[in-house]
Amino acid sequence: MTQETQLEKPPTDTISCVSFSRHDSSSLLVSSWDSHVRLYDAVENTLTHSYSHESAVLGVAFASKSVAVSGGLDKAVTTVDLETTHKHQIDSHEDAVKCITTDLVTGLVISGSWDKSVKLFDLRKPKPLVATHKHPHKVHSMDTAKGRLVVATADRRYYMYDLRNFEAPLLEERTGSLKFMTRCVGCMPNGEGYATSSIEGRVSVEFFDNSAESQARKYAFKCHREKQSDGIEKVFPVNALAFHPIQGTFASGGSDGIVNLWDGFNKKRLRQYPRYPAGISALSFNREGNLLAIGCSYTYEEGEKEDKPADSVLIRHMSDAETRPKIAAAAAS
Repeated sequence: MTQETQLEKPPTDTISCVSFSRHDSSSLLVSSWDSHVRLYDAVENTLTHSYSHESAVLGVAFASKSVAVSGGLDKAVTTVDLETTHKHQIDSHEDAVKCITTDLVTGLVISGSWDKSVKLFDLRKPKPLVATHKHPHKVHSMDTAKGRLVVATADRRYYMYDLRNFEAPLLEERTGSLKFMTRCVGCMPNGEGYATSSIEGRVSVEFFDNSAESQARKYAFKCHREKQSDGIEKVFPVNALAFHPIQGTFASGGSDGIVNLWDGFNKKRLRQYPRYPAGISALSFNREGNLLAIGCSYTYEEGEKEDKPADSVLIRHMSDAETRPKIAAAAAS
């Protein structure tokens, strides 16, 4: 088996999000600054559907096996039935929709916006909007696990919500451990905590439990950095995080074009994959964890470039041995 496949008919501008379905093993949604959302069969390497927004699309997710939800600079939250191609705007924000996520426990769809709000939708209801939560700063990233939502905003703030409690959903507000702007947050599949990444080549691992014992486990580390010939260290933004759905290890992707695989439990790097031709803008594991989708795009840290590399989506086949935590891998061998 080829270890890595490049998807045919890729986006024609920066890839903003890649999102595998949690309902099957091969369906992959990809959003892009070219104003399109594309649905691929990642195993067969086929583009099966695409649809457009009025401007750049910044976030996309599966609401169900056959329904996609997306948003972007046009401020609209849009659903598309991938079987009938029926498209419907369910709501809008006052500014760009930065991210879309879903929660398996509650079935809710969540949109986060630069208008500083998060909106919760239940698509099973005639009027799907069920709640709106406002924040002091723009929403940069979100993720869910076990009925809990983590919202990362500007000014290094994090908000934790219980999606099952509409009466008093906000559980906690925190200031992040990292000193620079958040790029991404990803929740641990076991619901114990989350990882965050910043523009300054660092990742932190945090835990929800506020006991002294649990908080003593949190830590941060440097990554996605490169020593130059003059001895100066070049630091790259860490744009993407993705947790393995079964093992709990996680991948990070940076503007250096590198994907690293981490064992957050034992504070070890498991793998560093060969450099990709452009920065890593997005990552997603499929539900079995045997495929990793890698969005490969220049993300304009150095401004406009005439010779910027082509945008591409790569599907990397992941073995159990390479994604297991260190102790589990050692015990298995």
